[in-house]
Amino acid sequence: MHILVEFIRTISVAFITLFPIVNPIGDAPIFLSLTRQYPESVQKLLARKIAIYGFFLLAVSLLIGTQILAFLGIKLFIVQITGGLVIAAAGWNFLNQESADADAAETGTIEDALKHAFYPLTMPLSVGPGSISIAITLGAHLRPVGSSIFSRAYALELAAALTGVALVSLTIALCYGGAERLGRVLGKTGTDVMIRLSAFFLVAIGLQIMWNGLSAGWPLLGH
Repeated sequence: MHILVEFIRTISVAFITLFPIVNPIGDAPIFLSLTRQYPESVQKLLARKIAIYGFFLLAVSLLIGTQILAFLGIKLFIVQITGGLVIAAAGWNFLNQESADADAAETGTIEDALKHAFYPLTMPLSVGPGSISIAITLGAHLRPVGSSIFSRAYALELAAALTGVALVSLTIALCYGGAERLGRVLGKTGTDVMIRLSAFFLVAIGLQIMWNGLSAGWPLLGH
C-alpha cells in the first residue's frame, strides 16, 4: 500500500510541476497560428509528433540531464537564464506578429510541416529550457537516500516520474490536436486575442525562468 501511495505521489509531483511550464492549453493558440497553412489532419499529426518529441526530451533530461550538464561543465542556473531569454524572445515575436488570417489557403505540405515539428514547435514552444531544467531537477531528487541506481525503490520512482512525463505529453497531443476546433469556436478575433494573451504569458514565463536562474546564480558571483 505504501509503495502504491509513493508511486501515485511521484506521478502527481512530476505532472503538477511540469504541466504549468509546458502549458499546452496556453500554447495551443500559438501552435494554431504557426500551423494555419496546414489542413487539420496534418495539424493532428504534428500534435502527436510534438508530444512524442516532448516526451523524449523530458525523459532524457530527467534520466541523464544532471550527468550531461556535469560533463559539459554547465550550471543549471545558466540553462535557466539562457532558456528564459529564448522563451521571452519567442513570446515577444508572437506578441508582435501580424494577425493570423483564418481564411488563408491551406498550402503547406506534410513534409514541410514535419521539418518544423521539432523546432520551433517542440522546442522551445512546447518543451523549452524551463521545463527541461525542472525535469533535470526532478531527476536529481528521484533516488531515495541510501539506495543504489539498481534498487527496486529507485526503479519505481523512475517509472512513476516517467508516467507523469507521459501524461504531460498526452495533454500536448490533446490540446494541440484540438486547436483548430478551438479556433473555429473562437473565430478570427477571439483566436487573435488568445494568441496575444498566450504570447504575453510566454514572455512572462521566460522572464520568470531567467529570474530564477539569476537568483540561483547570484550568490556564486562572489566566488
